[in-house]
Amino acid sequence: MLALAAFAVGAAKSGMPALGPIPAALFASVLPAKASTGAVLGLLLVGDLIAVRMYHAHADWKILRRLLPSVLVGILVGVVVLWAANDIVVRRIIGATLLVLVALSVLLMLRRRADAAAGREARPVPRALSWLFGPLGGFTTMIANAAGPVMSLYFVASRLPVQAILGTAAWFFLIVNTMKLPFSVGLGLITPESLLLNLLLVPALILGALGGRMAARRISQEWFERVVLVLTFASGVYLLW
Repeated sequence: MLALAAFAVGAAKSGMPALGPIPAALFASVLPAKASTGAVLGLLLVGDLIAVRMYHAHADWKILRRLLPSVLVGILVGVVVLWAANDIVVRRIIGATLLVLVALSVLLMLRRRADAAAGREARPVPRALSWLFGPLGGFTTMIANAAGPVMSLYFVASRLPVQAILGTAAWFFLIVNTMKLPFSVGLGLITPESLLLNLLLVPALILGALGGRMAARRISQEWFERVVLVLTFASGVYLLW
């Protein structure tokens, strides 16, 4: 299951972002919930380096500079929760976070479908709600390493071109996951044992990165996203229960 999760990390970073929440669910199902967050983080950093190598030239740095300070607020809230909560509480928080991410992903899909049916460009998120994305993204990435749907909604709502979304997301997660690193070490979530586990799983991650890039060109993204949403929903319910 951990090798499958590592494969999903690689695929998510290389062109199939819908797989993003799956590794958090699998790791939290196999390992103690708090330890799972540190174990996933090591793999995500490897995946981020691969994504930046693929899409580094397309980032929108204006959006990144505006977003990162508020993301840090969410990360700090997540650090406090991880420090204060036990494994059972963290497992349930991860489960609830996955369900929230499913709801956001469904919202994004419905908006895309409505805009396509009306023959118009994607509508921006109301400005009054835009300040929520940074802290929410920071909290979800610190607690569950699963901020992909939150930030995808933000980037799409910012009306970025596809290549700019990929490049901006690649740099965003590399920077944010690097910011999380000292907190995870300080909380004892990243240990020599977790790094050894990461080393053993890197080959599966690389296979996922290669396979994800090829598969993204051949499969129906709409149906693939629906399957992933069902799996993520089931994972969230399982972790809550």
